[in-house]
Amino acid sequence: MAAFTKINDYVEHLGEGAHDLDTDQLTIALSNVAPGSESSDPTADGNGLLANVTQISYTNLSSRDITLTSSSQTGGTYKLVLQDLVLTASGGSVGPFRYVYIYNNGTTVLVDPLIGVYDYGASITLNNTETLTINFDDTNGVLTIA
Repeated sequence: MAAFTKINDYVEHLGEGAHDLDTDQLTIALSNVAPGSESSDPTADGNGLLANVTQISYTNLSSRDITLTSSSQTGGTYKLVLQDLVLTASGGSVGPFRYVYIYNNGTTVLVDPLIGVYDYGASITLNNTETLTINFDDTNGVLTIA
């Protein structure tokens, strides 16, 4: 399982009304550049936007949009649950990439604010017709807020 890191600015963006996780379209971005090696580290305070991520080419890749399973709270704890996303290379290879970012592609408050990033630990290349399933935690959710 890839390690998930919440983007620091996500908390501020959430508090200031940039996210409506129940209705905004969440999307993934792929990169092969470590966050700390970017010219503006997207995990550092003040840099939590997609513009600070060096993305790979998405030619030959299926849709990167994520489908929401549930966005709800129980007993004061909010949980965001997303459907697993299957990425498929079609017509050629995709990658290499190691980092999978989740960003909000549906808000009009900011341009593509980042939510978190998964580090797969090694670079991945999908050859033509190969797939990668991004397994979002169905039990605990992608994230919880208490």
